[in-house]
Amino acid sequence: MKNLAPQIYRQRLIIEGIYNTNLSLLKIRTFMKELSGEMKMTVIYGPIVKNIAGKINPFHAGFEGILIWAESGASVYTWENQKFFTMDIYTCKKFSVKKAVDFTRKFFNAKKIEYKSV
Repeated sequence: MKNLAPQIYRQRLIIEGIYNTNLSLLKIRTFMKELSGEMKMTVIYGPIVKNIAGKINPFHAGFEGILIWAESGASVYTWENQKFFTMDIYTCKKFSVKKAVDFTRKFFNAKKIEYKSV
């Protein structure tokens, strides 16, 4: 893929895993706030956490969370029946992939975790 804006730094990270903890709106909100601190990002909006998708399609029961950083943002989605989560982090500021993955693994008590940095 050609870099159309080389003057703008961009970093992306996708993390997915099988979690082994009880989740709630408050717990996902706490995760997103603490992730922001761990990564030294500036929250300007959110986190907004809902559990609406499962009301439309029970297969997707879980939580949806987003937040906006001055440096870009993050989203997380969970599927409670599969104990699965996926998240996307996009920033215009360098961050430690290891730190983000380790924090996420610990917070979700992830039995399995996969990630890809772009």
